[in-house]
Amino acid sequence: MKDKPGSIVGGVLLVAGSCIGAGMLALPIVTGLSGLTPSLFIFLLAWAFMTATGYLLVEVNSWFPQRVNIITMAEKTLGPIGKALGWILYLFLFYSLLVAYIAGSGSLAATYSIPSWAGSIFFAGLFGAVAYQGTHTVDKWNRVLMVGKIVTYMGMVFLGLRYVEPHLLTRVSPSYALISLPILIVSFGYHNMIPTLMAYMKGDAHRVRMTIWTGSLFALIVYLIWNIIVLGIVPPEGTWGLFESWKAGRQASDAVAGLLGISWMSTFAEGLAFFALLTSFMAQTLALIHFLADGLKIKSEKHETVSLCFLALAPPLILALIYPQLFLAALGFAGGFCAVILFGILPICMTWIGRYRQGVVSTYVVKGGKPLLIGLFLFALVILSIQLVAMIK
Repeated sequence: MKDKPGSIVGGVLLVAGSCIGAGMLALPIVTGLSGLTPSLFIFLLAWAFMTATGYLLVEVNSWFPQRVNIITMAEKTLGPIGKALGWILYLFLFYSLLVAYIAGSGSLAATYSIPSWAGSIFFAGLFGAVAYQGTHTVDKWNRVLMVGKIVTYMGMVFLGLRYVEPHLLTRVSPSYALISLPILIVSFGYHNMIPTLMAYMKGDAHRVRMTIWTGSLFALIVYLIWNIIVLGIVPPEGTWGLFESWKAGRQASDAVAGLLGISWMSTFAEGLAFFALLTSFMAQTLALIHFLADGLKIKSEKHETVSLCFLALAPPLILALIYPQLFLAALGFAGGFCAVILFGILPICMTWIGRYRQGVVSTYVVKGGKPLLIGLFLFALVILSIQLVAMIK
């Protein structure tokens, strides 16, 4: 019996790498405003929603024998309007994310006395070159960077445990709970990797489902532990506190390092930020390139070309250089509007039309029927409302 193509381990790491990126650095600051217990509930809610919509996207992707991306899926199920929405939302979402990653990499470089613009250009060029080599090369680089992420993460957790103050974990302010949903949606946003994973695993939907379940669950556990550590160290008020850090758009690792003022903690914090940004940066760049190849109908065997790499990275690089402070703003906009529509509402609508209007029959079907689709759609509307209110304020 021949081995099936595509490594599940590699796929899991790609999913986890997509999730545990810039969002991880922002999460404990935003989720921490509500306190530990409300934040745990919101984490589980966001994870369940994004896992369910991820499964739906796998189902829709399985309807196509050839390699496709969201543009083709939306066009075949929702027509020209779906195609146009797919184009607009995908570009807005991933350009917003790449702006955040590039701006974040620039701010990291600045901590080593390197100009932020030079750091942004360097990392954009480096990962553009890596993405040009294709999925297998990105997979190998991602494994190396994931090791670095795990080591620095474990260092932050085990060394930070001694500074956790239990009384900080008992604080509860549920009125702030819902404002973290948009960034949480981004933080579980591996959906753009699903077409890449389907191609990588030769259309085996069940293996892809296993991959995204394991990868997203791993990300959830990492987030929850990190959330507890940060909330147990960083107080709500004062210099380097949660509210001040939130208003300043500060990363959680910076708040921990600044509050404790310990050199080794700063080293681990900077290392975690470095690896968290770069793994997500690389995976999202590859997925955007594959999206552009599908949308522009590039039929060559190799989907990663110099021109596509340039189209993927040049616009967000320019924006990040002009507005380097866009880290949290870009993440909030990406999650509150683009991600919830593109990876929430769109998969729900595509599944509904394919199943109940076009009568598509597939060997892979997500259980739950119409009640699941309606419930997910209503929850997506709640997230959109939260972000709209936040922007009006």
